[in-house]
Amino acid sequence: MKKTMYIISAGSTALCVACAVAYAAYKLNIFYSLAITFGTIAYHFLMRLAVGFIFNVTMNNRADCTKGWFRQREWEKKLYKRLKVKRWKKHLPTFDPDVFNLSLHSREEIAQAMCQAELVHEVIVILSFVPLVFSIWFGAFWVFAVTSVLSAALDLMFVIMQRSNRPRVIRLINREKVKNNEA
Repeated sequence: MKKTMYIISAGSTALCVACAVAYAAYKLNIFYSLAITFGTIAYHFLMRLAVGFIFNVTMNNRADCTKGWFRQREWEKKLYKRLKVKRWKKHLPTFDPDVFNLSLHSREEIAQAMCQAELVHEVIVILSFVPLVFSIWFGAFWVFAVTSVLSAALDLMFVIMQRSNRPRVIRLINREKVKNNEA
């Protein structure tokens, strides 16, 4: 997934620049529309990479899972059942599967990485709406609105997945601690 993200980011940026240059040279509206389209795609992918990079540099997958923000609320359990999260979560891609690999990391490290991943996706949900500002200069508000809502919805799925999975991991950690204290 990591390689795909980089390829799409670079490709959409290059296509945006190429279409903008073509529009400047030929004044054909198709190049204008394509430049905006590829620019918006580039924004969404580059922003995701930047947010993930910033969190990795600042937190290094060491979030404090005991903070109230990360605790699942009672109503969330019901919501996740209603959304049938267990059915679809396995189909979501992972940017770096090694971060969640039990043969490489302890359960505690994975839980911390899950908290960081949740924060990353929550910030991305908010930043997904920045392109609405572009509509001031480029028009086509509804195009930017639809792409922003779809983008935010996608990342909200990742937030839900992390919040749904983490309590199980925390329970396993706690059981392991109790078991080690008894031994």
